[in-house]
Amino acid sequence: MLTVNNIEVVYWGTILVLKGVSLTVPEGKITALIGANGAGKTTTLKAITGLVRLERGEVTRGSVEFEGERIENRAPEDTSRLGIVMVREGRRLFEELTAEENLLVGAALGKRRRRKDAAGRGPAPAAAADRRDSTSSFAAVYEYFPPLRERRRIRAGYLSGGEQQMLAIGCAMMASPKVLLLDEPSLGLAPLVAREIFGLIHRLNSEAGMTVFLVEQNAKMALDLASYGYIMENGKIVLDGPTATLREDADVEEFYLGIRGAERRRFTDVKSYKRRKRWLA
Repeated sequence: MLTVNNIEVVYWGTILVLKGVSLTVPEGKITALIGANGAGKTTTLKAITGLVRLERGEVTRGSVEFEGERIENRAPEDTSRLGIVMVREGRRLFEELTAEENLLVGAALGKRRRRKDAAGRGPAPAAAADRRDSTSSFAAVYEYFPPLRERRRIRAGYLSGGEQQMLAIGCAMMASPKVLLLDEPSLGLAPLVAREIFGLIHRLNSEAGMTVFLVEQNAKMALDLASYGYIMENGKIVLDGPTATLREDADVEEFYLGIRGAERRRFTDVKSYKRRKRWLA
């Protein structure tokens, strides 16, 4: 469905950030990209969505393909109309608008894309179709995120961190995405709240068939949720495979899950590695 083929991304014409990144996001699956802060994970999402262009960046080599069509270096509004919707790190909501008004912003994008998809399929009443789609989308959002129904008249800036993350994902749902890109959904959330959010992402995938590309620093939660994972360091993919296999990999256990053998590592041992990662050897 979504394929990144050996891309390089350069900022300001001189700074090489991604160095030959390749990955695949299959339809109907959850795919995870994990790595430390600054590894290039968010830049990968921006290269897919076109947001990299807004920061003086460019895909200078390789290609990004969505449903067989090349989309690298397109404008963000063009990729969103294709059905690629991203929930950015830090939620990025309209804090002065209510929760429901934020959802309507997402619905507006969804309406434009659905009208484009329906072009040429007959003179269906657009206004009536829009009302059906909007009602259906609101019902789905409130079904998956019940707190938003209760808080729909509250300004987004007054919602809790977990409610704001639910709202950000809800806004993306209103846009009827074909693939949902999530950038650090657990950021700034308490562990219990983060687990709840990940549980809701699992439901979206298992019940609604949502294709999800998850970027996350919390390796354990990401590998537990996804079916396939990629590990990124210094702008390169250094390891990939089914998440069940990655969780059992000795390097992943030690350097990403904090486990050495059968024992968890102490904070004081974080910089005291006994062996070198095999992809750096």
